[in-house]
Formats: sequence, structure tokens, C-alpha cells
Amino acid sequence: MNDNRHLPAVDRVLQQLPALIDAHGRQLVTACVRAELAAAREGLRHGLPLPDETCLLTAIGRRAAAAGRANLRPVFNLTGTVLHTNLGRAQLAEEAIAAMADAARSPCALEYDLASGGRGDRDDLVSGLLAELVGGGSPDIAATIVNNNAAAVLLTLNALAQGKEAVVSRGELVEIGGAFRIPDVMRRAQVKLHEIGTTNRTHAKDFAEAINPKTALLMKIHTSNYAVTGFTAAVDEKVIAEIAHAAGLPFVVDLGSGTLCDFAAHGLPAEPTPQQALAAGADLVTFSGDKLLGGPQAGLIVGRKDLIAKIKKNPLKRALRVGKTTLAALEATLRLYRDPDRLRERLPTLRLLTRPVEDIAALGERLQPAVQAALGSLAAVSVAACNSQIGSGALPVERLPSVALVCRPTAKKPGKTLLAIETAFRGLPTPVIGHIRDDAYHLDLRCLEVADEARFLAQLAALKLA
Repeated sequence: MNDNRHLPAVDRVLQQLPALIDAHGRQLVTACVRAELAAAREGLRHGLPLPDETCLLTAIGRRAAAAGRANLRPVFNLTGTVLHTNLGRAQLAEEAIAAMADAARSPCALEYDLASGGRGDRDDLVSGLLAELVGGGSPDIAATIVNNNAAAVLLTLNALAQGKEAVVSRGELVEIGGAFRIPDVMRRAQVKLHEIGTTNRTHAKDFAEAINPKTALLMKIHTSNYAVTGFTAAVDEKVIAEIAHAAGLPFVVDLGSGTLCDFAAHGLPAEPTPQQALAAGADLVTFSGDKLLGGPQAGLIVGRKDLIAKIKKNPLKRALRVGKTTLAALEATLRLYRDPDRLRERLPTLRLLTRPVEDIAALGERLQPAVQAALGSLAAVSVAACNSQIGSGALPVERLPSVALVCRPTAKKPGKTLLAIETAFRGLPTPVIGHIRDDAYHLDLRCLEVADEARFLAQLAALKLA
């Protein structure tokens, strides 16, 4: 039986690891040394040979690298979903990234008015830009920012309708990711939901007849993550606004995703905008910053200045506010919309959504030989047409023509091979996230830009297949 006394002492091993200690710190490396020595002792008890010094130091290095690696890691999103909620949604523009870095690196005038030298309002950093982009610079339009759109809806309801009723069409009671539902958000806001109409049909008279002394507002929720088709009817926003205003009530529109540009002008499926909602008579519009807008995670509330002022006085506003780096990224993103002629090339979300399928196909042809060589005889790799989706609850039934590398196992029963391929791609230095469908592993190339092509190819040598 091997003798544990042949294993070196912890201090002796540490003396041979100055570079590792410099990279990760003595405390972490010491823990890794002890863990690796404990594993070696366990192996000796089971008859395994004593590891030599080189193997031991290499194993400690791997353990330290794994322990010191960030949990939030960049990945290649080849899932076919451009705005993938689980993969961080929108990629930020370079201008937004630079603005975040500047805000994080230095003190900044977050709540300090440089003109007067007094206390400022952090919303002022972006509210003017939003009023300009959404309301044409109207002095009656203001905005406030919270940490996501669910928070925007919660805050708006609590500020304007606490203890009262909000009238909503039954067919618009959406459930968003993580099983969060509009009725649940309303309950947390201490607002009573007043459902009207049916799942597939709601009429103007349903809104008018629902109004009573307890009604605080009328609300329309954009069904951005599903579609009801067939025998349907919905009430136009302009009509709802007229009904609400005749009763002296505010009309609130929740767009969910929300974009500030005309998607149709870029060859994409049309998506309702805050500008359209306000023009139709909405008093407030809520939407996300990190989806179609292409900015950081945030919830934007835009509309009547008096209602925004009331919302900002709500105690929940402080609990839901965003920090300086989010505001910096949002401001930089909004400024890009001032230059619509260059928006497509500067805003990653719009660039990826409008990417020509011919360019994606050419990329696929260039990558196919290298991916085939990496998989060897395990799978046949082909270039095939496919369809991407926008994601994050936006335009759920619309698809974008794209191209994928399709890795089809050569084995008669491909199940285990598919899982091995998927696991191997996820195990690369920059994990590659694809999807399994129709007994093949698909890598949709819409979100792999040419600038990342070399980095993608370089790491294929590290692909480890069981």
C-alpha cells in the first residue's frame, strides 16, 4: 500500500507556485493545494499510484483556474434567439460600454446639478432624451427609470391605483418569464384587477361599462410574447384613451419590449412604439430598456409630467431605482437614436436582427470545414437554412431567415452523442450555446459576427469529446 508520507507538505507545494499565488492569492491557492492533496490521499487508499510532482502541480493549477474563473462568463449565443433572456438579452453598443466604464471608474454627477451646485435628480440624466425621442421634446412629457419593466408596471399601478381598480382586457393578462403574471403584479401593487371581455374578444363597451367610482385607470397590455388568432377583437388605443379621458381617468399602455425606431423601415416585422401609444392618447407608457431598445436592463415610464411626478414620489421608486452604470449605458444608447442613419451599424440589437442572410450563409461555408474537423467521424456537419427568432417576448410568431451549422451524429442512436457534442461545445473556453432539434445539434450563426469568427475558430482545438 502506498504511504501518505510520500505526499509533500502544503508549505513545500506553495513554494513552487509563486505565479499561481500572484494570479489568485495565497488563500485560494492554499485551499486548492489542500484539496488536491486530499484527493491524492483518497486515491492512495484505493490503490492508485502516487501522483508525480508535475501532475500534482498541474492539477492544482487547473483547480485554481476553475475556482478563480468568473461565474458570469461571456458565451457565443448560437441558439437562434437573438435576445435570449438566459444569455443576457441585448448586447450593448460600444458607446454604452465605454459610458459604463467611465461611470464605474470615476466619481460622477449622478445626483448633483453641475449648473447650480445643488442636489440633482438622477432621472434628469435621461428623461430629457426620452422626452425628445418619444414625445418630440414636448414640455408636458417626462420620464422615470426603474430596474425593469415589471418594476415599471408595479410602480405605476401602486402610485396611481393603490386600493382601487385597474381595468384590463382578459386576453391581455400576460405571463412573462419566471411565471410572473400581470394579476400577481397587480395584487402586489395593492390594485384590484377588473377583467373585461373574453380571452379572444373585447369591445369598447366593455371598457365603458366597467368604469365605476373605484376605477383608477384603464390599461392596455401589449401581448408581446404570444398571439391570439382567429375570431378575435381588440379595442384600438385611441378609442380606449377617449373612454378613459371622458371619465377623467388616465390610460396606461404596457408595451413590454418597446422600441424607439420603426422596425418596418428596417425590413423587420412591425412592433408598436411608445411614440405611437402617446400619439394615440396614452397618458403613460411602460417598456424595457434591454430588449428591442438594445440598452441595459431597465424599466422606462414615459408620459404626462404630472403623473410621472406622482410616481416619483412613491416610496417604491427608491427601492426600484437604477444605479449610475445603468443610467450611463441607457443615456449612451438613447443618444444613438438621435442618428437614425447610422443606428443599424452602431446598435448591436438592430444590426443582428437585420443581418443579411447571404452574409450568414457565407460565414457558415467558411466555418463548416473547421467544425467538421473538430468533430471528426462523430458527426456530419452541414450548412443549412433555418429561422431565428427575436426573443425576450417580442414578436413571438415572427421568424428571421438564417443559416446554421447542423451537426448530425453518424451513430444509429444519436442521443448520447448529441449530449456529448452539446456538452463539449459548452465546455470551451468561451462556451458555445446551440440547441438540439430533430436528432441534430444546431449552431445558428445569426449572432456570430465576423469580428468574432477568428476567436470562435481558434478555440475549436480545445473541443473535448467523450
